[in-house]
Amino acid sequence: MVYKLLALDIDGTLLRSNFRLDRETKDAIEYVKKKGVYVTLAAGRNFPSTKKVAKALKLNSYLISHNGGFIASDIDKPLYESRISEQDTYEIVQLLENYECHIRLVHERYSVGNQVKQKNQLVAKLTLGTGDPLFYPVTFTEDLGDHVLKHSVAPPKIDVQFLDEKERKSAYQHLKTQFPEFEITSSAYCNFEITPPKVTKASGLILLGSKLGIAPQEMVAVGDSYSDKEMIELAGLGVAMGNSPEEVKRSAKWITRTNDQLGVSYMIKEVFRKQLRVSMFQ
Repeated sequence: MVYKLLALDIDGTLLRSNFRLDRETKDAIEYVKKKGVYVTLAAGRNFPSTKKVAKALKLNSYLISHNGGFIASDIDKPLYESRISEQDTYEIVQLLENYECHIRLVHERYSVGNQVKQKNQLVAKLTLGTGDPLFYPVTFTEDLGDHVLKHSVAPPKIDVQFLDEKERKSAYQHLKTQFPEFEITSSAYCNFEITPPKVTKASGLILLGSKLGIAPQEMVAVGDSYSDKEMIELAGLGVAMGNSPEEVKRSAKWITRTNDQLGVSYMIKEVFRKQLRVSMFQ
């Protein structure tokens, strides 16, 4: 099989644990790009943050952001967008406010979060993440539900971070009971991410592939978390990072090195360079 598209998760995949992007990874991506492979990012991050990483990689392609909720190369011209309605957002927030958690409504142009009442260092770290570049407005409010109603917020994704795993599991079960059709996945410890029904990174890849005329079996998808599992299963070659949970590894056809061991560039050398050498003589 000749693979025509490479989809890469960002955190835990492209970036090291210190959120740095290695030169070897940049060079490997530039290599396959020059050989005609379409390279995209499939991220849980908001669109501006995903675009920032794409610029570092010199990618002008369509990007799958918000776990599939917003697909675009230009924020003003989305190929696809799916939103959690204002009413559903309000009801989800009302439910989650019964738990000790930080709720973030992740719009493509801004995010809004609740103010966590506890005042300690751990909670402070929860209120600002890697997806919050300086040019991306972030607002915190005491009454998030009221803010949703007053400002008509309908985000592509909702992020939730908990201090306690038992609280997370309880909230997850509550949400699945009240909103069974919504997608709820996890990308980090004590968190989950909510997107509209049938909106995932995998659904984003299918949509993008249809736009480009590339079938799923002609794709390579690389990720490290539960939110990547479905797209890893979908792709012709699904690749799990060495730092992935065991369940994610079991869903993959290929396991590469960890993100701190240049796992993406190693995979490209092993898969694409061999493929491209073979295709030259066909």
